[in-house]
Amino acid sequence: MAVFRGRTPDRPRGSCVASGRSDGELSQAPHPIKISPSTQVASLPAYSDNPEALLERWCSAQNSAGIQTLLDAEREAQKIVQQAREYRTKRIRDAKAEAQKEIEEYRKQKEDEFKKFEAEHSSGYKKAEEDANKEAEVKLQEIKDAGSEKGSKVVEDLIHALIDVKPEASEKIVVKA
Repeated sequence: MAVFRGRTPDRPRGSCVASGRSDGELSQAPHPIKISPSTQVASLPAYSDNPEALLERWCSAQNSAGIQTLLDAEREAQKIVQQAREYRTKRIRDAKAEAQKEIEEYRKQKEDEFKKFEAEHSSGYKKAEEDANKEAEVKLQEIKDAGSEKGSKVVEDLIHALIDVKPEASEKIVVKA
């Protein structure tokens, strides 16, 4: 009498479990079969002639389903990883754009502050320049006024000095003689 109990002597441990459930049902098989310790091989329907083939077919189906499940899980994981990469790339692009925008705003703010500062302080320079120009004009006017008052006397003195020549000997000549 042969009974399926999850492991056969020719299979390594953990390779295939025919009755992993406590009630002994082969739930993964194409036709669920109840197997109990008292079930005889001869009483199994349609597989009674080769119980090892039943076990092999059931293990093969279970392994196929397991492999397919693993492949599906791997594809799903790849999709999730790809979505995460795309999301990360998008976030990096968005962060760069936002940082560039903030930099431009900060630059514009600092340029406005500089222009305001320059306008406030350059007006002091303009005022100093205007004061210097007024002072120069006052001095120039004083010179013009002095020239017009004493100009004729200065011209007369210059002409008189040129016309009335008084020849005098140089001190060097007088000392040698």
